Amino acid sequence: MAEGPIVMLHPVRVLVLGTGQMGSGIVRLLLEKRGLELVGVYGRRAERAGRDVGTAVGLGRELGLSIRGDLAELVEGVRPQVAIQATCSRLAEGAGEIETLLERGVNVISIAEEMAYPSARSPELATRLDALAVAHGVTLLGTGVNPGFVLDLLVIALSGVCARVDAITATRVNDLSPYGPSVLASQGVGLTPEAFRRGVEDGTVVGHLGFPESIGMIAAALGWRIDRIEQRLEPIVSRVRRETPFVTVEPGLVAGCRQTAVAHWDGRPVIELIHPQQIHPHLEEIVTGDCIEIAGEPPLRLSGSPEIPGGIATVALAINMIPRVLNAPPGLATMADLPVPAAIMGDARSVLARESRWHDDD
Repeated sequence: MAEGPIVMLHPVRVLVLGTGQMGSGIVRLLLEKRGLELVGVYGRRAERAGRDVGTAVGLGRELGLSIRGDLAELVEGVRPQVAIQATCSRLAEGAGEIETLLERGVNVISIAEEMAYPSARSPELATRLDALAVAHGVTLLGTGVNPGFVLDLLVIALSGVCARVDAITATRVNDLSPYGPSVLASQGVGLTPEAFRRGVEDGTVVGHLGFPESIGMIAAALGWRIDRIEQRLEPIVSRVRRETPFVTVEPGLVAGCRQTAVAHWDGRPVIELIHPQQIHPHLEEIVTGDCIEIAGEPPLRLSGSPEIPGGIATVALAINMIPRVLNAPPGLATMADLPVPAAIMGDARSVLARESRWHDDD
């Protein structure tokens, strides 16, 4: 009789940082997965400290687990093996939390956009975090649907069947409606076109933060040395009334942002990323979707519609990468460095044990 998969005795102990839209989604999905145990939740907002996690994340029931506001104390108390950070988008805003975790021997998965390829904007900080992770024998990974998957990891994988790559164009048309107020504000949703342009100038409207990270990951994989990146942000002005739980957009106001980035290597454009995103695009008969085109030998085009939904996809990736991170060598990793993600449909401990055997064979 064939032996079944090896199962670890104890579930993987998981800590979640963040109680917003994404953090709450991570908590809810974690509770559905076998072999993973939610041992703590950290929240930045002081008014949430002490609240029961179950009611705070919309489960409709109590878990007997309280949101905590002191990260170091929480880690010392619950001793997690891995933490998922869902508190911010920028590396500078989350670095302190990451360092607190790494210094205490906790593996970290962050969905902060700038963590997908942190050396793109913060090479010195990336080097420091890598050294800290190595020193404490743990792994640090940035992931998400974009950056971290659609406009970079899928592009890299598709290029694997090419004898030559001349240029890459990748487009993601998506719906912002599922996101919370911080994301909508960063995209300028609800502003007048004039206020949108002022926001771009003063830095309050930032659009999508992941283009340099996606370009950096692709370029590193293909061996391209990018000379410069040109980005543009333009308002998507609505012709109809649109509404989410967090914002109402009347005709003439901004429903989203069309953002592009063109990366140059050796004096020519080699990567173009196009990302129009807005709330309820279907109200103006706009179909969401993802498309990757590679000019080269052979030329390739891969597209799908509707879009890979950003909210649940990011939540799922963060959780599904837990076994890969726990089995990875210590240090800072990107999605291009680790085995391809796969959904955890059985017991996470079985996946962890199986992949550990593969790693040992290497």
